[in-house]
Order: sequence, then structure tokens, then C-alpha cells
Amino acid sequence: MIAAERRNKIKEILTHKRSVKASDLTKEFQVSEETIRRDLSHLEKENFLKKNYGGAIILEDLNKFDPMPIEERQQEHYLEKKLIGERAAELVEDRQIIIIDAGSTTWHMSRSLKDKEGLMVISNAMNVAEECSKNDTDVYVLGGKLRKNTMSMMGPQAEAELKNYNAAFTFLGASAISMKKGVTSFDIYEAAVKRAMVEAGNKIVVLADHSKFGKEGLVSFAPFSGVDILVTSDLVDPSIVRKIEGEGVEVILTPVVEEIKQKNS
Repeated sequence: MIAAERRNKIKEILTHKRSVKASDLTKEFQVSEETIRRDLSHLEKENFLKKNYGGAIILEDLNKFDPMPIEERQQEHYLEKKLIGERAAELVEDRQIIIIDAGSTTWHMSRSLKDKEGLMVISNAMNVAEECSKNDTDVYVLGGKLRKNTMSMMGPQAEAELKNYNAAFTFLGASAISMKKGVTSFDIYEAAVKRAMVEAGNKIVVLADHSKFGKEGLVSFAPFSGVDILVTSDLVDPSIVRKIEGEGVEVILTPVVEEIKQKNS
């Protein structure tokens, strides 16, 4: 297969799947990783895709999925995320050890832990650590490389440190959720830390607003079989909720629709 034909096939795959792994493409076309890297670089120059670590994402999806600065994400769907965070915080009891992932919805959750006593919070997020430091909480911040747009720590150091912990709950954010892939991320490093958080928690809780559903990221970090509780809102399509519950996940629907109506009335 000549390069032009292979690149057209890659376009077809990306159009259908929205994201690809370079390792999958090498198997698909029986070529070297270097050849695939050249193909992806060529298509990036055509403004068709954006290379990610380990793969690529179709360019038209970047505005939907690439992490915007944390300050902007905290304001997006603000009321919904705030209410989801508050509901998730209700799961926490005094003197528990919990892990809180980086993310705008998990940040809202961290702001709702002020009345909890004697907590130990482990997090890779600088803003979560800051919020939890304002009350009676022991805060442990994971090490690693700082990802500036999310103000979170990533990399092997964070993953290794998580092996030392045994938490009652792990609270995770999500980039995208689909029935096929479960809970996903668009960044391989981010997904690796999230997987380590899953391993360190006894109960796994995912927090996600309605905009995250029906989408797939580059990497899956938690199938539904690995999730105990999903905290979301009643803005999510009920048919999706039923399917996720059918996978054995407890879904907590935070009432947001009525709140929005009252706010707009």
C-alpha cells in the first residue's frame, strides 16, 4: 500500500473513531512506528489531525475535548458541576482516606468537604490541595511533572507514589464516557495516573457532567466493571443512564434541571 492510500485510510479511521493509537495503526497496516509517525505528521500539516502522545485526535474535535485552562473549565457548566461535586462529597465520612483526581468537577467536590473532620486527602491537583488545606484535613500532594493547563501532577512518580496508599474512595474526573470504552481520557499520561488511582481505591466514584457522555477519548482508564458509583445529573439522557446501570454501576442523578429553571425564572 502506497503512502497516499494509507493516509486516506487513516483519515477514514479517524473520521469514524475520532482518535487513534499509533500502535494500533502499525498493526493495522503492518508498517513500522516510524512510518506511522511520518503519516501522522503529514496529516497534521494538512490540519486534519493533532498528534497526541501515542496517537492522534481528529482536529475538529480539539475544541470539544482538549483541556482548556482550569480556570475556564471551572466556569463551564458551573451550576451542574457544583451540584455534582456537593453530592459526591456527601459520600465521604469523617476520618476517611480519600483520593481526589484533578478536574473541574472534583475541584467543586473538594470545596464541599469543609464540614468533614479528620480527613486525609491525596491528590495530584494543586487547586484541590489548596481547597482542602483550608479545613481540618491532612493533604498529600503527589509528585511528578506539572501539567500547567490543568495544574495537575503527571508521570511515573505520581503513579509510583499511589502504590503506597489504600483509600476508602477514589474520586475521578472524566474527559469522555461511552458504552463501548467506559471512562476515557485524551492523554496517555493522565490516563496512567487515573489507573493508578483506581488501583489505590476501595470504591471508585466517577464525577461527570452531561457533556461528557456519548464521547470517546484516546485511552480508556476504567471500564464500567471497574466503577462502583457514577455521580452525574438529570441532564443526562435517561436511556444512557439505564444502560450504565445495566453494567452494574450505581448511578446517582443530581437534580439540576429544576435548579436551572429556578435560576432562570
